[in-house]
Amino acid sequence: MPELSRRPTEERSIGELFGELSQDMGLLVRQEAQLAKTEMQAKLSKVTTDLVSLAAGGTVALVGGLALTAFLILLLIDPIGLKPWLSALIVGVVLGIVGWMMLQRGLKNLKQTDPTPRRTVDTLKDDIEWAKEQRP
Repeated sequence: MPELSRRPTEERSIGELFGELSQDMGLLVRQEAQLAKTEMQAKLSKVTTDLVSLAAGGTVALVGGLALTAFLILLLIDPIGLKPWLSALIVGVVLGIVGWMMLQRGLKNLKQTDPTPRRTVDTLKDDIEWAKEQRP
């Protein structure tokens, strides 16, 4: 086939031109598939990082909340003189709000991630335009 591509377009048959177009389109489709795969892997990596951050934030909030809960409840009972149930309620609400804020930040980051492979979609549009221009 290298000889065919050296001949001017006017000397090649329609069958040869379609054959070349078919080969070019096959290569283009393979390249687009690879681009989509690469782009989706990058997006998946970002989502995975955000999910790990979300899980870590939830775990830290829970463990920290449990440790501080006991300390703060005891602290509010003795010097201030609050009843144990009221002290536990106050501490629980404050720690719950902090944990909720951490979870909201992680969810916000996840919602901002666009799963659509935008570069691939854009290049596919360009490829379709190119293919239309290549029709003999």
